[in-house]
Amino acid sequence: MKGKTTASNNFTVQSVIEELKKHGSEYNRQGMVRFGITVEKAFGVNVPVMRALAKKIGKNHKLALKLWESGCHEARHVASMIAEPELTTKTLVNKWAKDFNSWDIVDGTCSNLLRKTDFAYELIPRYAKRKEEFIRRTAFSLIAYLVVHDKKRNDLEFLQFFPLIKEYSADERNFVKKAVNWSLRQIGKRSPFLRERAIELAEEIKTIDSKSARWIANDALRELKNQKTYIRNNK
Repeated sequence: MKGKTTASNNFTVQSVIEELKKHGSEYNRQGMVRFGITVEKAFGVNVPVMRALAKKIGKNHKLALKLWESGCHEARHVASMIAEPELTTKTLVNKWAKDFNSWDIVDGTCSNLLRKTDFAYELIPRYAKRKEEFIRRTAFSLIAYLVVHDKKRNDLEFLQFFPLIKEYSADERNFVKKAVNWSLRQIGKRSPFLRERAIELAEEIKTIDSKSARWIANDALRELKNQKTYIRNNK
């Protein structure tokens, strides 16, 4: 049955947050700060702990919605892990996207949930055009995850994202430029065909009069032209 939940009924927002608090630490919070993660409402919980908790809970879309609304950083990570892709609507994603305030929440939500929705590819051009740093990052994070996990997709279809990668390579904001770079490298590592196309694109981007674009191009070229890296990622 579509949208069927396998969740335990023993978990509530309060019990999940209390469990997260137990595993939090100031040491971890400071580590998060060093990696540019927003910690205003974070306990400092490691990802494996959150994944283990999400596995205990099981899929529970209603609880996911409530956990997200709590505003707790780690609770939102768990929410993305237990939410059901089949019940996730564009309206909900747009609502959650407004709350994106840290790169790890963006990437975690893309990996755990958004890439699994039926409309994942539709989000990419729409979110790339948005001015907000973390919403724009979402577009390129999605590309990076989809190119790895969507094995059935034809390689040619990923070429549609090249104009977006080129256009937004000039965005100087740290968390955008890193995601643009990431998406370009991941596309290039998918297949020999895409590797050659990605190298060509990187060479084009390198000529753009932008510090960000030059960094993106040079970093991507360094990896994509490294035969050892390519072989390791294509075994």
